[in-house]
Amino acid sequence: MTERTSTSTSHSLKHSNRLATEHSPYLLQHAHNPVDWYPWGEEAFAEARKRDAPIFLSIGYSTCHWCHVMEVESFENEEVAKLLNDWFVSIKVDREERPDVDKVYMTYVQALYGGGGWPLSVFLSPDLKPLMGGTYFPPEDKYGRPGFKTILRKVKDAWDTQKDMLVKSGSFAIEQLSEALAASAGSNQLPDGLPQNALLLCAKQLSKSYDSRFGGFGSAPKFPRPVEIQLMLYQSKKLEKSGKHGEAKESLKMVFFSLQCMARGGMHDHVGGGFHRYSVDECWHVPHFEKMLYDQGQLANVYLDAFSISRDVLYSFISRDILDYLRREMIGSVGEIFSAEDADSAEFEGATRKKEGAFYIWTSEEIDGILGEHASLFKEHYYVKPSGNCDLSSMSDPHNEFKGNNVLIERNDSSALASKLGMSIQEYLDILGECKKKLFDVRAKRPRPHLDDKVIVSWNGLAISSFARASKILKGEPQGTNFNFPVVGCDPKEYMEVAEKAANFIRRDLYNEQTRRLQHSFRNGPSKAPGFLDDYAFLISGLLDLYEFGGSTDWLVWATELQDMQDELFLDREGGAYFNTPGEDPSVLLRVKEDHDGAEPSGNSVSATNLVRLSSMISGSRSDHYRQNAEHLLAVFESRLKEMAMAVPLMCCAADMLTVPSRKQVVLVGQKHSGEFENMLAAAHASYDPNKTVIHIDPTNATEMEFWEASNNKVALMARNSFAADKVVALVCQNFSCSPPVSNPKSLEDLLSNNSMSDSDV
Repeated sequence: MTERTSTSTSHSLKHSNRLATEHSPYLLQHAHNPVDWYPWGEEAFAEARKRDAPIFLSIGYSTCHWCHVMEVESFENEEVAKLLNDWFVSIKVDREERPDVDKVYMTYVQALYGGGGWPLSVFLSPDLKPLMGGTYFPPEDKYGRPGFKTILRKVKDAWDTQKDMLVKSGSFAIEQLSEALAASAGSNQLPDGLPQNALLLCAKQLSKSYDSRFGGFGSAPKFPRPVEIQLMLYQSKKLEKSGKHGEAKESLKMVFFSLQCMARGGMHDHVGGGFHRYSVDECWHVPHFEKMLYDQGQLANVYLDAFSISRDVLYSFISRDILDYLRREMIGSVGEIFSAEDADSAEFEGATRKKEGAFYIWTSEEIDGILGEHASLFKEHYYVKPSGNCDLSSMSDPHNEFKGNNVLIERNDSSALASKLGMSIQEYLDILGECKKKLFDVRAKRPRPHLDDKVIVSWNGLAISSFARASKILKGEPQGTNFNFPVVGCDPKEYMEVAEKAANFIRRDLYNEQTRRLQHSFRNGPSKAPGFLDDYAFLISGLLDLYEFGGSTDWLVWATELQDMQDELFLDREGGAYFNTPGEDPSVLLRVKEDHDGAEPSGNSVSATNLVRLSSMISGSRSDHYRQNAEHLLAVFESRLKEMAMAVPLMCCAADMLTVPSRKQVVLVGQKHSGEFENMLAAAHASYDPNKTVIHIDPTNATEMEFWEASNNKVALMARNSFAADKVVALVCQNFSCSPPVSNPKSLEDLLSNNSMSDSDV
């Protein structure tokens, strides 16, 4: 458990501004800039109206490398600060704390300029309409592009001479965006055949972009977009079920090779576990070094899926590697899971400036000194060179920032290297594990990257899901499996404890039992921002996994309560689908129906999946209601699914899920908290099948029986009729009939496996 505290990146305390009283680590990083920053709120808006001055809005987050660069170059610069203070009202926003504000102005910048990113720099009228914007601006003019000081002068001049035109233009832009983004469905459901076509189209488009040399989809910079992996796995399962085994194997080959390349690459932190944000080159080598919670949760899940399909412990090791990193570095004292670690850190104690990757890179000499007799083995394994190893691509280190340094990457087969040294593979891996632990201990003494210890509900939902799923899926590892650092090798049930502690933290500190509403984030108390669509959708998904993978029905009850509140706050009952905000804050000018599945899946895609899952657990009119909402939601995005399927891979899966004639239900009946029950539950989850629902029920538990009698009387009746005091019974139900009961984990696995392919087949 980590006890690190967040610190400001600014070393000058000559100045203080209004951000000093905020809780956000990003805002606190700017609390001592000479810029007279305001947080987003009425005080700033009133000041702009009073002065009739334009607003300069700067949006970023605490672990954003280019945000730090712009701070050092411009916001710590007295001359720039004077221009901002004299001519503008300057507002700082943490995009992780206020994704609703970020979405409005990011959408504007992307629509007008064709690209976006952070830091986001936007100029607004006092009534918050956008005037012009961009991302990072260098302080001075260079490479034919205007610098930040030039931009400030031009905006000031335009405001003084063409104010009416600017304001009219900003109002028009918001009107146009509002119209475009509040899509409505012409029908209550998708046309026949469209879900299957969208799934096929997305898989084909991804296959065309597949990099057969280095793995992954698309070219550099390479992002680990887990939703793409999810779609390819889903499609391979569908192909397999329809008898197209050759095509299914091709899909799996792409996925397995991509996951292996990512795991071997420098984007994976071999010494400490977990994954960095993305790779700047095509070979997954040199990363952008920040670590984000949303990546860890999603990546752990796709590696768990790969293990379920292949039974190759390579994938279970990587999922453990990620989860153990989170347990070691990213979890607070009461179970809350933090947001991110910075890319930048000081090269030595007392350094006034930070450098990207300083915490993670190594010289060859350092490794010699730390590892001694095993240094040469380690250096060959991880491609460590005296001159530095960031030479695999022209994009790896174009400015020679890492000259003489090494980003660890595996380029050779472990078995071949072990054989070459005349040792067993296990002995070889044990030596590597010992070496990594030694490097970890040395690295721990370096100045650490900044930790953003903000707790975000949506990202915790993604992590809760992966911890809960790992608790049962990893029980499928062979007995006697050896683990090496940075994997701890715990009993998988410990992961369920982590998931439940995180969920309990959210319920206690970010959920109001009376209003049944969530707050978006927590740091030294709940944030002012309400819960957004992603918070509800991602948390509901995590709670469904908590229940299905062994948690109590309390999590399922809470999931249904949250779904009801999500419908109340965000659902467009007339037009279909969910808005991203409750629409209660007049300073947020757009309510968007988000569909893009990017680094994070969209709230609408996750919601569609949640509704399908809920409809298969709950019966009667509520089940119908869930399905109808899912159908209406997907109909809103008909043209997107038809024309731009690759932009919405998770939504493609959700649309197909909805068309499955009968979702498979596995019902486990028996007394819980026994080894037998755990083993049967692990068997129920052993095979990969995204169109499967697992329900477990203990007829001796009055609270559980009461829930199922009210929510799905057929399940309650099945439990009563199948209960045996001395064993756990499983029934597999599909197409309105159930299999004969089985009480042996192997029999249940066989019943569910449906001849799933192994890694050796592909």
